[in-house]
Amino acid sequence: MRVLVTGGAGFIGSAVCRLLVGTRGIEVVNVDKLTYAANPRSLDPISHDQNYKFVRADICDRSAMDAVFRKYEPTAVLHLAAESHVDRSITGASAFIETNILGSYHLLEASRNYFERLSSDLRARFRFVHVSTDEVYGSLGANGRFHEMSPYQPSSPYSASKAASDHLAHAWHKTFGLPVMISNCSNNYGPYQFPEKLIPLTILNALEGKPLPVYGTGSNVRDWLFVEDHARGLATLLERGNPGDKYNFGGESERTNLMVVELICEILDRIIPSGQSRRSLITFVTDRPGHDLRYAIDASHAHRELGWKPQESFDSGLERTIRWYLDHREWWGPLRQTVYGGERLGLVQAAQ
Repeated sequence: MRVLVTGGAGFIGSAVCRLLVGTRGIEVVNVDKLTYAANPRSLDPISHDQNYKFVRADICDRSAMDAVFRKYEPTAVLHLAAESHVDRSITGASAFIETNILGSYHLLEASRNYFERLSSDLRARFRFVHVSTDEVYGSLGANGRFHEMSPYQPSSPYSASKAASDHLAHAWHKTFGLPVMISNCSNNYGPYQFPEKLIPLTILNALEGKPLPVYGTGSNVRDWLFVEDHARGLATLLERGNPGDKYNFGGESERTNLMVVELICEILDRIIPSGQSRRSLITFVTDRPGHDLRYAIDASHAHRELGWKPQESFDSGLERTIRWYLDHREWWGPLRQTVYGGERLGLVQAAQ
């Protein structure tokens, strides 16, 4: 098997690459534009492996995508390339429209062009996995969980762009017969996550004694999925998934944002005491516009059909994550100094 992974220098993509190459010995061609959130250092563990190839290219560049398919002849595509931070989509939606919608379109078309030229035997084996988010479903109340048939009700420019790309992927299966599978996952966390997201931002701010911003009252609920569990799910989906089907991946770990921040403080206080509880750094700030109240994933379909379940509990996964950041300042330090220093993102600006 030779897998074309788009966005493989990103957080989830790099975890997938490390799993496929480093653990399973599968050939991987990583196509990444290397935007601000991508980090080639995340691939250091496999960068010299003979089964790993890297191509710097933009999925919006159709000719570049066609060239990648011609040269490497993949047997599967794992499409993870995306702009993914909700706050950034509020202040600059255009990159999300271009990458998440137009980029997905160009990749689907390049895949279709390649797929239709394969022999019947290779066509039967080819798979295209479109990786998406639970945010396309909108917001839940106090009860219930998202399942594969939940209606789409995206709230942010980010989730709207991902919803659009989901619909494109589904249409390319129904109309053109491309063997597409769609996955929707809950919030990922773990090592190598760019420090604009809640968990790494809180860890690094707490280490530096800076305020720990919590939106609104901190009552928004997310289901947290350890990134390595998600990577295993996607690898299993390639092997066992049914084309045309959808699969939700969740961590069965619902927590309010405030609970997450407080647990990070508790773990850090235990590992490296600072003289006072880091909970004193918690600062409630103006809520994010359109902030969905609650996400929760019903992953029973993936449990039944793929035999997949998360292996990491939230408590154990969070401690692993914190210890990784403590041990890998060389990875996040340069990002913190030159790319993103922890400033507030996502405030609504006046229309131009």
